[in-house]
Amino acid sequence: MRMFDFSPLHGSWIGFDQLFDRLQNMTLAPSSEPGYPPYNVERTGEDTYRISLVVAGFEPDNLTITAEPGHLVVAGSKPQKETADYLYQGIAMRAFERHFNLADYMKVRGARMENGLLVIDLVREIPETMKPRRIQIANGNQPPQIEGERTAERPVLSGQ
Repeated sequence: MRMFDFSPLHGSWIGFDQLFDRLQNMTLAPSSEPGYPPYNVERTGEDTYRISLVVAGFEPDNLTITAEPGHLVVAGSKPQKETADYLYQGIAMRAFERHFNLADYMKVRGARMENGLLVIDLVREIPETMKPRRIQIANGNQPPQIEGERTAERPVLSGQ
């Protein structure tokens, strides 16, 4: 894979250092993560996503989902049973751990088992304080006003 130089973006993309570091690390080291279990990532709405993992043969008790800020880990392990006398074993039932990097404000909405798939629904919930707001430019002696914020009103004192 080619090396990319992200330094021109540092001047106009403020606060994206972690993103640039992740992208740089991805280009340096090829992914060593195996393809098991296979999965899909789909966008189901403007701010909603779904991860579907093939976990045929696993019970919900054999799976764990751990969500941290910016990171999601799905792991599965089956208790050891007696070794069967397989003539052919094409269904993989080995333990796995799958990692997903999540954008800011991504939260797990829920998870369910559906026809041998583990389906994890995600939503991006941006706090009101982080949403864009219009900032009015003050003219002369007017105090600055920010749309969406209230200015404190001075109480009227008797005798004024």
